Amino acid sequence: MNVQEQIKEYIASQPEPKRSEMQELHQLTIQVLPGCKLWFDNGKNSENKTVSNPTIGYGFHTIKYADGKTRDFFKIGLSANTTGISVYIIGMKDKTYLAKTYGKKLGKASVTGYCIKFKTLKDINIDILEAVIRYGGETQAP
Repeated sequence: MNVQEQIKEYIASQPEPKRSEMQELHQLTIQVLPGCKLWFDNGKNSENKTVSNPTIGYGFHTIKYADGKTRDFFKIGLSANTTGISVYIIGMKDKTYLAKTYGKKLGKASVTGYCIKFKTLKDINIDILEAVIRYGGETQAP
């Protein structure tokens, strides 16, 4: 199964209204970052144990570990969670940037170092979320 099929299956597996909202965010991200690399992380480690929620990834980022090793990864992640939806901006050095820059403008969302969580799209300002996605995908985030 290719990445697009995995993403389609993952979104289809979500209950409504989360399914429609995930589809809307997926389309928005592809529009904001046309031609970006698509990823799908099923949330399982090499031993097939679940270690995170499945995540749709967009863009490209190289994670550098303390031991000098590197790992190719996505820049932006989109994931369903038990209470709603999470959007991740990977590789941010300044863990306060998202909250300081976008937190108050987003609406009813929890903003941590690199994650924005919200219950439903109705709770947030989609234009601000689009700006976050654009920022995360086009820059080496601070």
